[in-house]
Amino acid sequence: MTPIDILIADDNPVVRAGLSTLLETAADLRVVAEARDGHEALHLTRLHAPDVILLDVRMPGVDGISALPHLVRLAPVLMLTYSQESEIVREALLLGAGGYLIHGEFTADDLVRAVRDIRDGRAHFTPTAATAVLAELRSSSQQQRSVAQSTERMHNSVAFGLSSREVEIMDLIASGMNNQQIAGACFISEKTVKNHINRIFAKLQSTSRSEAIARWLGTARPGVAGHG
Repeated sequence: MTPIDILIADDNPVVRAGLSTLLETAADLRVVAEARDGHEALHLTRLHAPDVILLDVRMPGVDGISALPHLVRLAPVLMLTYSQESEIVREALLLGAGGYLIHGEFTADDLVRAVRDIRDGRAHFTPTAATAVLAELRSSSQQQRSVAQSTERMHNSVAFGLSSREVEIMDLIASGMNNQQIAGACFISEKTVKNHINRIFAKLQSTSRSEAIARWLGTARPGVAGHG
């Protein structure tokens, strides 16, 4: 069996020794080098050509994040660190890390499995890192939905010929507000609200709130009769 050669980059010699001991309990894993910072990790990676690099985030001199884009060109990198901030997890993954393990959240067997997974191109995360990734994905998705909704409203306002005030009132109608609530939110009288709504309904070719909302939110098209 060809061993998987590993380089450990961590400024703490106790951590490096502990990781080496854990890894070398597996017959197919071999630690070939240990580095104290990102600069030394890059030098030793070029020298030893490891199959997997275990990389800490915070190190003196050149830290892990700074070294990461250079290291991933040479070997798969598994972040192995105490740093659990979602921003750091996200940055490490964007820069090419294949996985992210946080100290205290994995066993010796988990570590061995993670090294094998990273070598074979499979991502591996401990729970806190996985949660951070999920949070970032949800945040990104929400931002994309907000942009899409804003774009859709802009498109609809042009398509239906609504003024900026009518767009504001139509959004409030779609949110479920009644005329009195809309009047309070816009600091106008209920009579003015009714006048705006009459003009909005005419432009949206709608005869009811539900039909107008359907057209405004894109579930009905201009000129297509609805039910309200």
